[in-house]
Amino acid sequence: MTEIPNVLACDVGNWAVHFAHVCGDEVSEMRVIPVGQLSRLGAALAELWGTIPEPRRVVAASVNPSALKALEAAADECLGQPVLVVGRDLPLPMPTDLPNPQTIGTDRLCAAAAAYDRLGAACVVADFGTAITVDCVSAAGVFLGGAILPGLSMSAEALHDKTAQLPRVQMRAASWVFGKDTSQAIIGGILAAARGALRELTEAYATELGQWPTVIVTGGDAELVCGSPGDGEIVQAIVPDLTIRGAALAYYNSLLGNSSQ
Repeated sequence: MTEIPNVLACDVGNWAVHFAHVCGDEVSEMRVIPVGQLSRLGAALAELWGTIPEPRRVVAASVNPSALKALEAAADECLGQPVLVVGRDLPLPMPTDLPNPQTIGTDRLCAAAAAYDRLGAACVVADFGTAITVDCVSAAGVFLGGAILPGLSMSAEALHDKTAQLPRVQMRAASWVFGKDTSQAIIGGILAAARGALRELTEAYATELGQWPTVIVTGGDAELVCGSPGDGEIVQAIVPDLTIRGAALAYYNSLLGNSSQ
């Protein structure tokens, strides 16, 4: 391509629609509209769209059909644009070693593709959102699969809903080791479970790969679970806009004639 188009890239998740302007490796500040406030989506999209120069398109990765319909309606009404959906209108952004790749959440594939595009090496990509996903990409850039487990808030709600006396807690950073009351015990336990799952799965993936992969994390609870990545830590980087970058990458790949296998 002699000119890289501008993309209004959207990550349509279970609790919110995230979107930003992507142009190559440059990504604007990410904007967020909760699913309970989708009536605001059209105006928010139009505000950002007005700052994006031509050529431009709207692209989305979605795991929430009803929110995707709202996004498509808003884009049609307020932007006069169709939404190109990864896995429907655009090929998946990377090859996979899966029997039915079309059944895998495109958010997972987009995040993995964006991580590998930047690293060019075997990696583990963990998304700490409504659900937690921990996926692996080979050194050759093939999505191998991964694991899904309940997110932090989902785990907390389940403990409250399925027991007689455990309280509803708001997840926050745990500065303690020993929970001194029930709420502290729940928070500490859920955070430890998420961290332990990431470490256990990464070690298992490393054994299968024959090498230690780079670990990249994303999602709204990434900092809560992982803190500040650094030397000696399992996580090398937190990238909040990873799925948005991957959605744009799916579009760029389609322009270049690249497709998943």
